[in-house]
Amino acid sequence: MSALLTATCAVPAAGAVLTAALPAGTTKARRKATKATALAVSAVTLVLAAVVATRFDPQGARYQLTESYSWIRSFGITFSLGVDGIGAVLALLTAVLVPMVMLASWHDADADPADPGPAASGPAGPGSAAAPDTFEGRRRTQAFFALILAVEAMVVVSFYATDVFVFYVFFEAMLIPMYFLIGGFGDRAGGPESARQRSYAAVKFLLYNLLGGLVMLAAVIGLYVIAQEQGFGTFDLPTLTSAIADGKLQLSGTAEKALFLGFFFAFAVKAPLWPLHTWLPNAMGEATAGTAVLITAVVDKVGTFAMLRFCLGLFPHASKTFAPAILVLALIGIVYGALLAVGQKDIKRLVAYASISHFGFIIMGIFALTSQGQSGATLYMVNHGLSTAAWMLVAGFLISRRGSRLIADYGGVQKVAPVLAGTFLIGSLATLSLPGLAPFVSEFLVLVGTFARYPVIGVIATFGIVLAALYALLLYQRTMTGPVKDGVRSMPDLKVRELAVVAPLVALTVLLGVYPKPLTDLVNPSVNATLSQVHETDPAPAHPVAATSGGEQK
Repeated sequence: MSALLTATCAVPAAGAVLTAALPAGTTKARRKATKATALAVSAVTLVLAAVVATRFDPQGARYQLTESYSWIRSFGITFSLGVDGIGAVLALLTAVLVPMVMLASWHDADADPADPGPAASGPAGPGSAAAPDTFEGRRRTQAFFALILAVEAMVVVSFYATDVFVFYVFFEAMLIPMYFLIGGFGDRAGGPESARQRSYAAVKFLLYNLLGGLVMLAAVIGLYVIAQEQGFGTFDLPTLTSAIADGKLQLSGTAEKALFLGFFFAFAVKAPLWPLHTWLPNAMGEATAGTAVLITAVVDKVGTFAMLRFCLGLFPHASKTFAPAILVLALIGIVYGALLAVGQKDIKRLVAYASISHFGFIIMGIFALTSQGQSGATLYMVNHGLSTAAWMLVAGFLISRRGSRLIADYGGVQKVAPVLAGTFLIGSLATLSLPGLAPFVSEFLVLVGTFARYPVIGVIATFGIVLAALYALLLYQRTMTGPVKDGVRSMPDLKVRELAVVAPLVALTVLLGVYPKPLTDLVNPSVNATLSQVHETDPAPAHPVAATSGGEQK
């Protein structure tokens, strides 16, 4: 039994402990050593995740490189790991993005004497605990980078877990480090009220996701009780899905629907799906740019991934029953998120609402229940992660220079910082799914797959593309073109460290837009297996048939 998956999960977890235990950053040299240690750990994790992806055989078994360690025997809980094509790709995405986030956030945890932070600014409401004194003192740098590694470890476990209970534990546990990253290390460009706003955003993020987790916990327990009554006292996902597919484990119609809704509710909150999305603009707006990328490009992907692995695998009939309703919610999210993005005055909140629209496309592709739709949805998770990370991180570089998130405070940036403006343009074009860039491929597949089964929804969803062009290009026009505003005149261009962050993301966005085959080869077998679990095949295309007078077809 290989321990490769365990190692991939354990390295960032151990790195988080090591980083937190390093000597306090009382000097610049010590802070630099802390950052270098965390970055090195994330690089090792990237290498391991890449090895996992390359060792996965698309023609082999559904779950590969499997490991299983006994945990709670009396309840049939094992620490079981196994990777399919979708999990391998998303874990690799996580491992790629974390070093980029660290480099982009290199100075985000450095103490700023001009801003004592939420812990020193007086009462901040019910969320004031989000920023304990230690985050504003000598151990601030250690805490920040340790929390990022902790998030990475928990997300990777979630993508590899093949035990339902293990997945649930890490699905919920990742909320804690994210809570502290938002509340304790939030964006300082929000003005004098930023401490309260950060605390509010952190608490809202935590409460929404905890509520979803509690509902899911009830469904997990319900699934175990029903399975145990029928002789399957286990949380092992392959065992449960196989028993359900073979008819050995039978769920009544009402029970299956209730359990499906319990799982789906938690995943829809994390994804986020309209109308459970309202925590996201607050969280992304008040977090640092790097933390915002962790939220939307890493943590939120666990929700959409789990819809594929758990909702469709465990509850195939309920998935088909609720698919039309979910598609309507996804469609509303696409249009609603895009419309609100058009009207935003805050750069980071605009990116947040754009992400809500994009997640609508991902969920629509999943529940269209076609191979094109689900392949497109999986690619969309990856491509959205890359393009939104580039867009948000460049926006963060822009905001850090000007000290404002307001679009109106910018203008003429391309004249003083052309490289920054150019990379921001590429991120904007990727967001609107320009052909030749990665998001175009996935969005096209999602629309084709949806149209094949639900043509009306597919047609209406195309308006999301039009609106994306509107908000992305308007943002670029208002910030980068026109006369140079006073606060922008002395703005420096991207530095070497910042270019090292953006260049790989831009390169991957272009490469996967031109040649997505390596990803599709990995994910398509898992997509086909998922469709077989819900007993669905792609709709046959309708071809006009001309008949001869003798009844023969031409």
